[in-house]
Amino acid sequence: MTGFANQAAETVQKRINLELRAVNHRYLDVQFRMPEELRFLEGELRELIAAAVARGKLECRIQVQDIAAAEQSVNVNQDLVAQLAQLNKQWRKQYGLAKLSVAEVLHFPGVLAGKSESTETLAAAVKDLLARTLKDFDAARLREGKKLGQHLLQRLEAMTEIVDGLSGRFPQLLETHMEKVRSRLKEAVGNIDNERLQQEFALFIQKADVDEEFSRLKTHIAEVRRIVGEGKGSIGKRLDFLMQELNREANTLGSKAIAAECTQASVELKVLIEQMREQVQNIE
Repeated sequence: MTGFANQAAETVQKRINLELRAVNHRYLDVQFRMPEELRFLEGELRELIAAAVARGKLECRIQVQDIAAAEQSVNVNQDLVAQLAQLNKQWRKQYGLAKLSVAEVLHFPGVLAGKSESTETLAAAVKDLLARTLKDFDAARLREGKKLGQHLLQRLEAMTEIVDGLSGRFPQLLETHMEKVRSRLKEAVGNIDNERLQQEFALFIQKADVDEEFSRLKTHIAEVRRIVGEGKGSIGKRLDFLMQELNREANTLGSKAIAAECTQASVELKVLIEQMREQVQNIE
């Protein structure tokens, strides 16, 4: 299911930006884009995501930047400065070197040191940031899920109207079709035995009977409506299975068509089912 969320946080020395972006996917596929210094966290971060997300191709992008030195509390290594001054004084006499400026001393490695920050501190900050981002991510997908639910319910209502309309008219359509067949048979064979004709029609009615298809369609529609209405847990795979079952019944209804209305109803049902199937791929 699609979704997007991002958060930022700061430690003493680092500014962290974390972004979650997901597109539709049948299973959970997580990819990370982050600095090598955080690569050791990938396993733990993957577990945090898997606990909150069941489906989707998800990208977790983490950026870490150093906070500008002016924003940090720094310490001057006085011992190192004293050693540099002594060496500069000695080498100036011995080798005639130029006097070191204050800026040159400050740029010497180790002279300026910010407050120390452990790897554990940075790791804890990243995991906390991911947890907060996942909450926003879940809220965004929940809002999208409600819209998708309305989309599915509208299609289910249209399917119900088609099935109810056709099932109500089907006895009349069957009788009309039987009359046409009876008339053609009489024209073809003349004085046909009435008992034989009744037997043939009995077999035809059995083959043309779609009460079972109507019943299963109504049952599947009701189940989809119930699942969407409750919206609890991981429902995407269940809905995907029901879309397959609905499509199977619509195909069977079309194969038993005895009138143009039946064929048209089958086509309209399959169009609605396909529209729902596309959206079900977005649902976790």
